Amino acid sequence: MKRKPFLAGNWKMNLDRKGALELARSLRDALSASVLAERDVAVFPPFVYLDEVVRALAGSGIGVGAQNLCDEKHGAFTGEVSAEMLVDIGATCVLVGHSERRHLYGEGDELCNRKVQRALAAGLSTVLCVGEQLDERDSNRTDLVIGRQLTAGLKGLSAEQLGRVTIAYEPVWAIGTGRNATPEQAGAAHTHLRGVLAGLYDARLAQTVRIQYGGSVKPDNIATLMAAPDVDGALVGGASLKVDSFLGIVRFH
Repeated sequence: MKRKPFLAGNWKMNLDRKGALELARSLRDALSASVLAERDVAVFPPFVYLDEVVRALAGSGIGVGAQNLCDEKHGAFTGEVSAEMLVDIGATCVLVGHSERRHLYGEGDELCNRKVQRALAAGLSTVLCVGEQLDERDSNRTDLVIGRQLTAGLKGLSAEQLGRVTIAYEPVWAIGTGRNATPEQAGAAHTHLRGVLAGLYDARLAQTVRIQYGGSVKPDNIATLMAAPDVDGALVGGASLKVDSFLGIVRFH
């Protein structure tokens, strides 16, 4: 099955208001309707710039999502942002379980699952991130770790809900390090994840789910990564902060 590539830029805690809007407008002006007909593109700005980036990209075909959300609907949760708030300002997607949330802030599989459930219930599409750390890869536990994260993250989801989920495989040891997984490593992990999906649902449905690769993606390695088995796009960090480098990734051949 041919799946439409999905290229997304995670801006993390970078840029100021001026820089965020300049980047958004530059992407809007540079990406033609013909390019966006062939691949989905989205950006994930910091919370404080979401509203303005949504407005800057309105009607462009470029999606705007949030980097995180609360697992609760509303209430006394100081510092948190709900799915409903994100929908209210026009966000359409949200990241859940990014490795930095898991490993720097201690977000476990059960919390990630609650966030996925909350996001989908509010109408947001969701990118569920999974990935192993270096010691886990070196001890040949990659498949075990990412399979566990995927299974737990999707717990309780219907087949219809799965249709609004993208998986992002991010080997933690390759994020921001300049060291990326080889196409063979990425392809093997993605193929394993699709097999887990087939076990949780069925083979046909598993073939419809897009699995992005994230980890030091650059214009000079995107085409090779995209040629690997079961790689359907990229979740891009540092290279998404500069318009030329992100465009080089989006326009891969």
